[in-house]
Amino acid sequence: MATQSLSLEERLSLIKEVGEEIVQEDELKSLLASGEDLIAYDGFEPSGQIHIAQGLLRAININKLTRAGIRFKMWVADWHAMANNKMGGDLDRIQTVGRYFIEVWKASGMDLSKVEFLWASDMAKNPDYWKLVVQVGKSNALKRFIRTAEMMGREESLENLTGAHIIYSCMQVADIFMLGAKITQLGMDQRKVNMLAREVGPQLGFWKPVVVSHHMLMGLGKPPAKTADPSQRTLALKMSKSNPDSAIFMTDTADDIKRKLNKAWCPEGVVEENPVLEYARYILFESMDSFTVERPEKFGGRVTFGNYQELELAYANKELHPQDLKQTVATYIDQLLEPVRDHFRTDAQARELLEKVQSYQVTR
Repeated sequence: MATQSLSLEERLSLIKEVGEEIVQEDELKSLLASGEDLIAYDGFEPSGQIHIAQGLLRAININKLTRAGIRFKMWVADWHAMANNKMGGDLDRIQTVGRYFIEVWKASGMDLSKVEFLWASDMAKNPDYWKLVVQVGKSNALKRFIRTAEMMGREESLENLTGAHIIYSCMQVADIFMLGAKITQLGMDQRKVNMLAREVGPQLGFWKPVVVSHHMLMGLGKPPAKTADPSQRTLALKMSKSNPDSAIFMTDTADDIKRKLNKAWCPEGVVEENPVLEYARYILFESMDSFTVERPEKFGGRVTFGNYQELELAYANKELHPQDLKQTVATYIDQLLEPVRDHFRTDAQARELLEKVQSYQVTR
């Protein structure tokens, strides 16, 4: 559907499909009604291989925003990754991984007509950027920045923070305004720093960005026990590269996918925090019209679900066995990843990048 044929409510509806939380919806509606050429951004630290939350789910979400008439800037946060000691702080390796990320996104079904890839290291050459970073740093007491440390996957502990991590927080706020982004479209794990940007923006003569926070796709392991701090639990639940079997990567083989899903936490009849159902909901039903389970007649035979709600109800009622669900999800994800694997098989430059990234020892 062409963007110009969408009503304001249809555009808003698309964005609400992406946003697990929107701060604030009335501000977003005003932006859409303004006729302004709107920019949204998301930033990624290049680190290791890219998993389906960053690849498939990101393509789905970005395509919804661009269909809603918003231009998107993908921020390859190489300097941020260096500050956060990703890839051992080796900037050359980080940038190699960044180029690999871009190749994955190109092959993942992302509509690139309104997407621009930008590098933090290029912005770092601009003295106005560092002036703004310092201004952001002066806007609040140190403890306010420490509270944003979750965005780096760290607990709020001085023992785990360096000066570079505080600079990181200031950079991420400055990024929004230097990119001209009226909308920040990042994961729920980035909420605290985006709320800081809403506070700091008007103080420094900028706008208050609308925060559209997308759902964090779960890892495949058993969910951790519930704690008093929901934000820390969100971080613990999400897909992690540090445990490769908890994540499906964009160039995993069919055997890899099947093995990982076979081991996934998926108790019979349990819907809440079931990662296999999550993949069906947030990826498969966003990428296909129906979901067909093939099984022997003695176990119910072939069954097709037209939407996620039908699938969830059948699973909750124990009308669908976990193994049948796992096998079907594995088959469909394998189909979605085949174009990406094919790109890295047939494009020599992409293949070289992948081989380099796979050769790096990634511990974080």
